[in-house]
Amino acid sequence: MSNTDWVDRGLFPFESRYMELEGHRIHYIDEGAGPVILFCHGTPEWSFGWRDLVRELRGRYRCIAPDYLGMGLSDKPQSADLTCRGHARRLGMFIERLGLENFHLVANDFGLGIGLSYAIAHPEKVQRICIFNGWMWDLRWDAHYASAGKIFKTWIGKALYHYFNFPVKVIMPMAFGDKKKLTREAHRHYRRALPNPAARRAAYTFALELMDAGDWWQSLWNQREKITSKPFLIFWGMKDKFVPSYELEKWEKAVPGAKVVRCAEAGHFVQEEEPKLMTNELIRFFN
Repeated sequence: MSNTDWVDRGLFPFESRYMELEGHRIHYIDEGAGPVILFCHGTPEWSFGWRDLVRELRGRYRCIAPDYLGMGLSDKPQSADLTCRGHARRLGMFIERLGLENFHLVANDFGLGIGLSYAIAHPEKVQRICIFNGWMWDLRWDAHYASAGKIFKTWIGKALYHYFNFPVKVIMPMAFGDKKKLTREAHRHYRRALPNPAARRAAYTFALELMDAGDWWQSLWNQREKITSKPFLIFWGMKDKFVPSYELEKWEKAVPGAKVVRCAEAGHFVQEEEPKLMTNELIRFFN
């Protein structure tokens, strides 16, 4: 049985492609033709989370969505660098290998910093940027994140991630504004992508990065002027319990020319809860 046999191709009707980077296979989808949109996911997500957007956008655009190493259908090694820096480094290699130029970027959660790190390093290659429910600055001094970050560093936090698949089974349902929109079948695809303790190392590393990647994020934030003059579209799920709405205020101040779409009933995973709204807004934005 291949590692994709459990994927419902009715829900995820895309060809699985692979690229070897640093000795490991990275899974990605590459659908459609036209201007390129690169999607950068967060945790515990993978390219499956973009399915509704890609299905609608691939008739107009070339939609590319990788799974970070250790996530989704990519390899899940036990010794690779799975920090945000590591993912950002490999994303750069991925972009260069595909020869992407003048592309648009859509990113959320941890993927926001990972994707924008490339835009900051190569602003001439990124045209328009869409972000939602994420940050790009040091979180260590914010009690909202620091309290959770301290727990994740304990043996209890490690056990919750490795043995109970905590981010998928507990955090993800709690993060929805309307829990009914996380269907049983969709939830299954997030669970099966992290099927055992060995496969959950990347998800746990993301939890540690809340505190450990502060210097990296802050270095990006200090260079934000390299990209804030670009066209920005910001979605925000206003019922997000994990990335509070005061983070949106910080983005609005940093990018005063951005178009902001507040999704009053959505939580953290706006692409899962408001795909039609996002698709329509993205088409207008990228056109």
